[in-house]
Amino acid sequence: MTEPTPGQDVAPDPYDNRRQVLYWRLLARLFDPEEQATLESASLAVVEDIGLPPALLDPGASVDSVVQRHPELAAEFDGLMTPEPDEDGTRDRAAEVRRAALASKVLLNVFASLPGTVTAEQLARWQSDAGWLERALGCRPGELRGGRGGAHRTGAGGGVSPTGTGVGGPAPDLGRLIPGIGPELGSIEAGLVKRMHLREVLADPRLASRLTPSMSLIEQLLRDKNNLSGVALANAKALIRRYVDEVTEVLRTQVEKATVGELDRSVPPKRVFRNLDIDRTIWKNLTNWSPEEERLYVDRLYYRHTSRKTTPQRLIVVVDQSGSMVDSMVNCTILASIFAGLPKVDVHLIAYDTQALDLTPWAHDPFETLLRTKLGGGTDGTVAMALAQPKIAEPRNTVVVWISDFYEWRTHELFESMAAIHRSGAKFIPVGSVTSSGRGSVNPWFREKFKDLGTPVISGHIKKLVHELKTFLT
Repeated sequence: MTEPTPGQDVAPDPYDNRRQVLYWRLLARLFDPEEQATLESASLAVVEDIGLPPALLDPGASVDSVVQRHPELAAEFDGLMTPEPDEDGTRDRAAEVRRAALASKVLLNVFASLPGTVTAEQLARWQSDAGWLERALGCRPGELRGGRGGAHRTGAGGGVSPTGTGVGGPAPDLGRLIPGIGPELGSIEAGLVKRMHLREVLADPRLASRLTPSMSLIEQLLRDKNNLSGVALANAKALIRRYVDEVTEVLRTQVEKATVGELDRSVPPKRVFRNLDIDRTIWKNLTNWSPEEERLYVDRLYYRHTSRKTTPQRLIVVVDQSGSMVDSMVNCTILASIFAGLPKVDVHLIAYDTQALDLTPWAHDPFETLLRTKLGGGTDGTVAMALAQPKIAEPRNTVVVWISDFYEWRTHELFESMAAIHRSGAKFIPVGSVTSSGRGSVNPWFREKFKDLGTPVISGHIKKLVHELKTFLT
């Protein structure tokens, strides 16, 4: 492209103008639900001109409804905000306008606030639209809000691909942006759930069937379970069971990706065909190669070692069930049940606020465990420590995972008992948050003390805890 000479008029770029109209309409709708006639008419002209349905501009239409009428658009929403860059480095301006129209739809549906009381249908629609936003960001539906999806889609460089939807200049770094979106989506969802007449919804099987399980919904159900009965209680349990099963499947996959212990070379390999090490057998017998016959004579077969060292391990999970730790309580209860199903792992589960509850008899069933929890209240870790310490029979084969924000009542007394566990030879893992988003705060005093002790606090995604546990237990 040649540079314009001084004084020469430069024609406005029609593609940039169209895209700006769509984004100005998006901003106007987000900050003021009242229709701006000029922006609406201009946006309608743009959408129709590029061959997209006017339903994209209807605030009352969900993304699902648009895709049902125009199924060819489904593929365009997938990875919408993570398009691969053109190989020749040029910009497809027409495609950018099209992406702007589609992105505006999903962003407006997710981030425009709903007034008044929220119905089950409205919550289900928002959750569906949030799922489309997650798909547009290269994630699986539910991944950013509840940790039920897989990894982000990545580009050639290994990071999340750029959006390409901005007006010129470098695209935003989604690798930093996406983790911050998850907590915000979770916050919006929690607000919608709180504005529902949840008990009335649960009492109506038709309305309850429209609810999609989420962390925010499960939190409300667990808090209110003692006030439910009959049909409402049955529907609440069904929703909790569905969510538990979904999260369990994801976490089980993460656990199973680990190696399962070091090879035990003191045990001779089984001499069966499936253990035959063909590459090693060929290499070791190369001296027997006959050039004249073009044939390799094998004197000895080599087999792979498959026996692994396994030592019975005891896993003690202590979870703060106070109001600020609901997400951790749900995730860790499920995680404990998965490890309880592994061979040679003896799992114990303790929940506490100002009182402690030994949930070990139900550790294999996260659903039953969660129904026995009592969310909320204060925090006194010393009562949980009184239950945990007697369970440490063989420190060298014991790992204690303590999940809390560590805003404790008896601060020094609790830390000294934790340090004693560490000094005994047991593996002590303090965890500040075990959530899908990684959001959570930790008492700075405890954070520094654990750092000095050599057991820094794990905070962030639940995958970090899974990795730590797999390293010790396998």
